[in-house]
Amino acid sequence: MDMMGFVNVLGVSGKSVRWDEICELREGYRRFWRSGEVDATRCRLEVDGSGGGGGETEEVRASASSEAEWKFFDRARLYVKGGDGGNGCVAFRREKGISKGGPAGGNGGNGGTVHLVADKGKNTLSRFRGRVHFRGNPGKNGQGKGRHGVAGSGEEVTVPLGTVVRNEKGELIGDLCVDGQRLAVARGGRGGRGNEAFKSDRDVAPRFSENGETGEEQWLNLELKLVADIGIIGVPNAGKSTLLRKVSNAKPDVADYPFTTVIPTLGMCDLNWFDLEGRSLVFADIPGLLEGAHDGKGLGVAFLRHIERCRILIHLVSGASEDPVGDYEAINQELALFSPGLVDKPQVVLINKVDIPDVKEKIGEIEAGLRSKMSHKRLAVISAASGEGVPTVIKRLVKLVDSMPQDELNVLITEEEIREREERRAAEEKEFTITMEEPNRFRVNGVMVERVVKMTNWDYIDGLDRLQRVLEASGVNKALRKAGAVDGDAVTISGYEFNFYGNENVFTAMAIQEGYTD
Repeated sequence: MDMMGFVNVLGVSGKSVRWDEICELREGYRRFWRSGEVDATRCRLEVDGSGGGGGETEEVRASASSEAEWKFFDRARLYVKGGDGGNGCVAFRREKGISKGGPAGGNGGNGGTVHLVADKGKNTLSRFRGRVHFRGNPGKNGQGKGRHGVAGSGEEVTVPLGTVVRNEKGELIGDLCVDGQRLAVARGGRGGRGNEAFKSDRDVAPRFSENGETGEEQWLNLELKLVADIGIIGVPNAGKSTLLRKVSNAKPDVADYPFTTVIPTLGMCDLNWFDLEGRSLVFADIPGLLEGAHDGKGLGVAFLRHIERCRILIHLVSGASEDPVGDYEAINQELALFSPGLVDKPQVVLINKVDIPDVKEKIGEIEAGLRSKMSHKRLAVISAASGEGVPTVIKRLVKLVDSMPQDELNVLITEEEIREREERRAAEEKEFTITMEEPNRFRVNGVMVERVVKMTNWDYIDGLDRLQRVLEASGVNKALRKAGAVDGDAVTISGYEFNFYGNENVFTAMAIQEGYTD
């Protein structure tokens, strides 16, 4: 069955089918999805619970969404997880002629970290349509003879310039605007230490090790705001795509009807074509905007956010329009309603289609009308189709771009702010709370204390002894005593339950509890 046959079965037959038939159709849908044949059409299964007869029957229909929705991806959702750290090893050196060789257990390797990396060669998030899970590799366990585990390899996920990264809570965690910029989104866990690492004057032969730390994991929401030197805006059919084809290597569709372009398009302008050696500009063709775009009319909101990262805007006005001045005012109003800052971006107003005789006759009237509404004097007349006036405009655009600060990218969060946030997070991780769930039973919650408990190797009682010392040093035991805990009470941390001992030496505390003291 081909794809159209599959759609016809779902959408044209309109007959009631049994549940097993529904399952079969769904499985066929999944096969088409995985094979990549469902590229231009997305089917949405709609189940209608109405039916007759002895059992419940359901109708399944498919509705095809717009092909444009699948051509340009500027939003994506990812799951990322850092690799777990390897476990430490408990081992002792045993060689002929060497007595009391001492501990020789190696450390586990660190887990691999997942990074997002900005790549100027990409301009959509389409790669995340088929794959949304990215994981770092786990570190290897430590071994005897002091051999440390190999660190797990990380995962580098390339994204386009202008990708904004948020967590599931909507908190901004990164803004990738520079080629090669890296953002760690899921750090790999630290490798657990072997018993050789715990050797000290206090304990020359430790008999415990650490488990590896679990890698970070989270869901991310990505949003793309294209980064370009110059954005081309205007009403539908103003000639934006024609201009982009004329000045760059991009090949957007061009036709004599509105909304020929339905996705934003980037193009690189080689300024050698205009006698400006060693330079280039990136142009972005923003599909035609409508009145009401800021409220989502048409695909306005989806396109307006791509204007935010353009340093300069070319406002293309069609001289063949019935009301060129009205078109100009309508677009500026939509920019202001979406984001007041967009109106403040430098604009160059170009009257297009001067090659048409009727336009050439009334060009003076159009210029006068536009100048009366403009707050600047950057106005020129061109023909995107014939190229008339384009070289002069390009040279002026280069001067305007060069006169602007290099940091006009509207970056939402800087590297310094990210570092400060990480420092605050590290401080917050040391905090903990204690809850008395019932008499003689307490629960402790806190990022750092839970991490310590998870990394404790419970196979060794010496590991529990070390845990008690860590809890004493971090102030947890003091807080438990203040909350009313006494020796022998149950304490639960991160799913692990153990007895509380006020004495940091668990062996001494157990002996006291059993009465083996004077």
